[in-house]
Amino acid sequence: MLKDLRIGLGITASHCTYEEVIPMIKQFTELGATVVPIITYSVLTAATRFGTGEEWIQKIEEASGSKVVSKIVEAEPFGPTNPLDCMVIAPMTGNSISKLANAQTDSPVLMAAKATLRNGKPVVLGISTNDALGLNGMNIMKLLSTKNIYFIPFGQDNPHNKPNSLIADFAKIVPTVEHAIQFQQLQPLLITHKL
Repeated sequence: MLKDLRIGLGITASHCTYEEVIPMIKQFTELGATVVPIITYSVLTAATRFGTGEEWIQKIEEASGSKVVSKIVEAEPFGPTNPLDCMVIAPMTGNSISKLANAQTDSPVLMAAKATLRNGKPVVLGISTNDALGLNGMNIMKLLSTKNIYFIPFGQDNPHNKPNSLIADFAKIVPTVEHAIQFQQLQPLLITHKL
């Protein structure tokens, strides 16, 4: 189903989840899709206990077989001249959620998402934020009701210590995309994480 499709994979600054996302890139390529990795500036420049930007870029490029898109001007052509069949943003931070929901385009990832929506193609979001059930709740609800936006099923990952936190089940990226390219939401959307 994904053979010969061009899938944009946007990665934002939820550094603790990268280890889960890299194997998903390999799944897409094994299914015959071309993965175009796109990163936010924070991925490019941050050095955290989970690794440096340079280390993650190397892993992303090795998994995808493609050079990362790291500038807005490199992402803009995904609209009219070099379209994607589907855009995935995983992980997607609360910061990027709020920006996308309010039409801000200040990173390569958000530019690629906007370009994909402009073309009437699906955008799949894999949220990872400590503020999903806080101030960002209204932004998530806005995106849930936006045409051509689909979500990787998500749930509370630590309800007792982080009651506002939601995270996607990144193992469901591939089936979510398979549904999204048919303009369907993978169900159930709300899940229970193993606690």
